[in-house]
Amino acid sequence: MLPAYVKIHDAIKKDIEQGVWSIGSRLPSERDLAEQFAVSRMTLRQAITLLVEEGILERRVGSGTYVASHRVQEKMRGTTSFTEIVRSQGRNPSSKLISYQRQLASDTEIKELILEKTDYVIRMERIRYADNIPLVYELASIPEKFIKKMKRTDITEHFFQTLTTNGYEIGKSQQTIYAKIASDRVASYLEITKGHAILALTQISYFTDGRPFEYVRSQYVGDRFEFYLENN
Repeated sequence: MLPAYVKIHDAIKKDIEQGVWSIGSRLPSERDLAEQFAVSRMTLRQAITLLVEEGILERRVGSGTYVASHRVQEKMRGTTSFTEIVRSQGRNPSSKLISYQRQLASDTEIKELILEKTDYVIRMERIRYADNIPLVYELASIPEKFIKKMKRTDITEHFFQTLTTNGYEIGKSQQTIYAKIASDRVASYLEITKGHAILALTQISYFTDGRPFEYVRSQYVGDRFEFYLENN
């Protein structure tokens, strides 16, 4: 005989598949669901937790439990902007600027962006969204020499498009992906719980002539975003 929480898991999953709760909709409270299924809140929470782990539901801090939106997918080939990735999947991209500063390049930025100790970078923090759902915390470093004549909004809102408009040709990117745990600060930005598993991505993007023009450290909500490889 199946445990009660498994039966509840299966019932909720079936309702989602049949459209009783649509993608992105908020579920009733745990108390209401526990009453509906005539079980304790602990048993109900086991079922919800299992659905969250499977990526079917997602918890949003201070808001509740929702039917998970389809994950945004990024093909790990070439260099593509976040905006282009989200739009290609029929979703609406947006971003929130946290900070935008002109700083002397750090030792790491000097190494990754092939700069001199006297060079400056523009360092910006952003939260990137798809359909108003936070997907990525991003810290980007851009050599100031490439963007001196560009407007701040052109850099923060559609950087790759601005580069192309100004005659730059975007080439390859080098990416490193690893798993980590969300800090308090990042968790609050991404509306997830502290300790939530996230996908960390370090990316260096290059012009076609080989010059690096962007060094980005991103943290993606793992159950809202996925990467996949495609080989020719």
